[in-house]
Amino acid sequence: MALLRRKTEAALLVLAALVVMVALISLEISQGNELTGSVFLLIGGFIGIFLIAHIAISIVAPDADQIMLPLAALVNGIGLVMIYRLDLDSGLTLANSQIMWTVIGVGLLIGTLVFLRDHRNLENYSYVLGLAGLILTALPIVWPSATNSDAAVWISIGPFSIQPGEFAKILLLLFFAALLMNKRKLFSVAGRSFLGLQFPRLRDLGPIFLVWGLALLIMAFQNDFGPALLLFGTVLGMLYIATGRASWLVIGLGLAVIGAVGVYQVSSKIQDRVANFVDPVGNYDVNGFQLSQALFGMSYGGVTGTGLGEGYPYLVPVAHSDFILAAIGEELGLIGLAAVLVFYLILASRGFKTAMLTRDSYGKLVAAGLSLTLIIQVFVVTGGVSRLLPMTGLTTPFLAHGGSSLLANYILLAILLRISHSARAAMEVSADGARGSKAAALASKRKQPAPAEGEGEQA
Repeated sequence: MALLRRKTEAALLVLAALVVMVALISLEISQGNELTGSVFLLIGGFIGIFLIAHIAISIVAPDADQIMLPLAALVNGIGLVMIYRLDLDSGLTLANSQIMWTVIGVGLLIGTLVFLRDHRNLENYSYVLGLAGLILTALPIVWPSATNSDAAVWISIGPFSIQPGEFAKILLLLFFAALLMNKRKLFSVAGRSFLGLQFPRLRDLGPIFLVWGLALLIMAFQNDFGPALLLFGTVLGMLYIATGRASWLVIGLGLAVIGAVGVYQVSSKIQDRVANFVDPVGNYDVNGFQLSQALFGMSYGGVTGTGLGEGYPYLVPVAHSDFILAAIGEELGLIGLAAVLVFYLILASRGFKTAMLTRDSYGKLVAAGLSLTLIIQVFVVTGGVSRLLPMTGLTTPFLAHGGSSLLANYILLAILLRISHSARAAMEVSADGARGSKAAALASKRKQPAPAEGEGEQA
């Protein structure tokens, strides 16, 4: 019965599977390869993984949003196809590891939904979650991984390298959601008015300075400003949602500019990225090669793209991760790239709708914060690839190769689905109660005895 309630999700998952199947078959045909059983095994595995997720959600969260999982599955599938396409020219087998991480990620999604029966329970552990987030953020500093990256954001566990900051962002957002909810009155106290904006009192700026300082420390010790930008931008957005005051945005943007200028003065890596942003072709033989090749590729793809397997996205270094959007832009064109961005926009909008439907303040802030971090991440990555912003090193959620990002984003999706289920279940209970009260009133009215003859005239 629960499965029948989620027919929309099932239909959209079938549509997502068809898109992935057509893309894979088109890629094999373009390369002149025969359609072997491995291709159909891959398609069958994709269908099986998300079929299990659909059944699990139907059992443990039947009232959850029915659009989010298919969108995540579709973006994940498009990423798998593009990584597989890059493997054909690079000789790597990154698609196999991405499939493995996808299976584990969907398993984490199901596990989170099973064990997290009520999102409000997270509020009781907000300080523990915040401390765990700080520890995970600092872990790469004291336990660095031997990788080719110049940013200290990885740790090694056996044969695997993990980026703990991907999980830390979720834990820190859960902590700040509880903090903003409990201290909302403090943040809403008006100080002086300037240019029509009500600014907070100086003594109430402590939390925003705390987040700002934490972001600066992350940039300084990890030599990377992507995670810091994501954390500060998300918390700033949550603060605006909690108070409705644009003055917090002005203060936050001012602090961001001060921090960016300060870090630029002391970090050669940031200076190189800004120089590449200003003139990537001028630095083509040095650090601008990657961005220049990405821009050339997207220009070559044009509006309609070269077609899957017909371009040269493998000429862009690390195209499977940092620049997978550029690979999509080259072979699927502006149309394909815009479609992927629209998928993200719809996914985030469903998260914001969940926040609007949720009655408790904590759930509202968590859903809004998680949706906000998703959309900020996509915006920053797209801006870096298209030379709208300097590159930050952030990964594209569900799309780019990377186990840590994939696992963390499936946990993020599970929390959103749990909040969505709670919100819609509460709405159904309220609607049933209202209908029951109305029915009881009508029944009571029908049972009232008719007035005796003449009573109506006397009245």
